[in-house]
Amino acid sequence: MLASTLEAPVSRSDRITIAAVGGALALAAAAAFVILAPAGGQAAPSEDPLGLLATSAAAVPSVVPSSITIVVDVEGAVVEPGIRELPAGSRVADAIEAAGGYGVDADLEAATGLNLALPLSDGQQIRVPRIGEGIAEALPSDAPAGGSDAGGLVNVNTASPEELEALPGIGAVTVQKIVAARQERPFASLQDMVERGVIHTGQLEDITGLATAG
Repeated sequence: MLASTLEAPVSRSDRITIAAVGGALALAAAAAFVILAPAGGQAAPSEDPLGLLATSAAAVPSVVPSSITIVVDVEGAVVEPGIRELPAGSRVADAIEAAGGYGVDADLEAATGLNLALPLSDGQQIRVPRIGEGIAEALPSDAPAGGSDAGGLVNVNTASPEELEALPGIGAVTVQKIVAARQERPFASLQDMVERGVIHTGQLEDITGLATAG
């Protein structure tokens, strides 16, 4: 009896119902695949937040300050002498250009001794020689090289700082004043040193007979 029941044929209406249910399941599975599949065949993004942070940090360029400047003092035979602020890494040529270039009183031949390509440092002074300031021009044509003339007198326009300091009454501070003043303009005489405030009358008396302005 049981065997006959199991072997009973499936009716036509049952087969239609089973086919309809199977087709609906197949369509639902296909729709779910289309919705859930990554677009364009790309892999799903990583779920590792640390990996994302590391990638973002690597993509950020390092920030380097671009506003570093230096301050230099440009003096002598330039159009506009004075303090100039320049970008770090500037050269002597840049400082002269920032001061307006060479002045009309510049000794261009003596200025060839300037290294225009020399890098500048903060607080540096650049001095362009004026006409008549060169040591060669200050020396008499028959005078020997050095800080003394043929008579053994110390020439205050050409003597070294050591030779100047060896004079009586002349200390290190006065030597600095003498060197700075003669770079501006050679001394016409020892009296000229007093009139320009480089030495006082007592010092003039001390060096008279030992020094000359040549």
